[in-house]
Amino acid sequence: MKNKDKFIIAKKNYSSRLIVGTGKYKSMKECAKAIKISGADIVTVAVRRVNISDKNKPLLMDYINPKKITYVPNTAGCFSSDEALRTLRLAREIGGWKLVKLEVLGDKKTLFPDAIETLKSTEVLTKEGFKVMVYCNDDPLMAKRLENAGACAIMPLAAPIGSGLGIQNKINLKIIRNQTKLPVIVDAGIGQASDATQAMELGCDGVLINTAIAKAKNPYGMAEAMKYAVISGRKSYLSGRINPNLFGSASTTNSGII
Repeated sequence: MKNKDKFIIAKKNYSSRLIVGTGKYKSMKECAKAIKISGADIVTVAVRRVNISDKNKPLLMDYINPKKITYVPNTAGCFSSDEALRTLRLAREIGGWKLVKLEVLGDKKTLFPDAIETLKSTEVLTKEGFKVMVYCNDDPLMAKRLENAGACAIMPLAAPIGSGLGIQNKINLKIIRNQTKLPVIVDAGIGQASDATQAMELGCDGVLINTAIAKAKNPYGMAEAMKYAVISGRKSYLSGRINPNLFGSASTTNSGII
């Protein structure tokens, strides 16, 4: 029986709804092993921080095969539209990548996205033929504008990048999910497996995780935990939870053999 529950980004189907970042690990070897355990089909790569071009130094491609795992270059560390555009154009020159993750930050302390610069960048990149997965605030109105600008996936934050605070605004995430036909991937702020499960139970299509795995006391164990958290959360969402009730409801009827 074919699986009808497909996870499609830019017209390509992926088997795993967990996306894993490649930063903050102790080594590329540790990163590669964690990603293998996670079962992720997609990894994000910070073009300005991870070596993907200098053959005189260890290359990420030596550890994670880009023919088996989809690389998504991102603009981590960019604080303006111009920086982000230069970074992704460079990524396209290096590896021909068109599926990219756009991240334009507005504040060095909170690392919240700059909505205006993000929207401007999305408009330019889509016109240049990029398939843009967009990191954004959990703002339904801005999410809709990004969709209208041509984004291929909306990536609202759960909480500030690397904070591990978990989902702070379930209502807005549900609104974003319900108003768009694009994939909604919760990005940033995931701290533990239950956060990933909760994101999936809200109906989101996927979760992107980096710090929660890379900085865990046991990255391999956390990678496995996140794998199954995403799977169970999706299964729970599709199965349909019972309606919450203020009062109790007996699991058996009053009628019986007595």
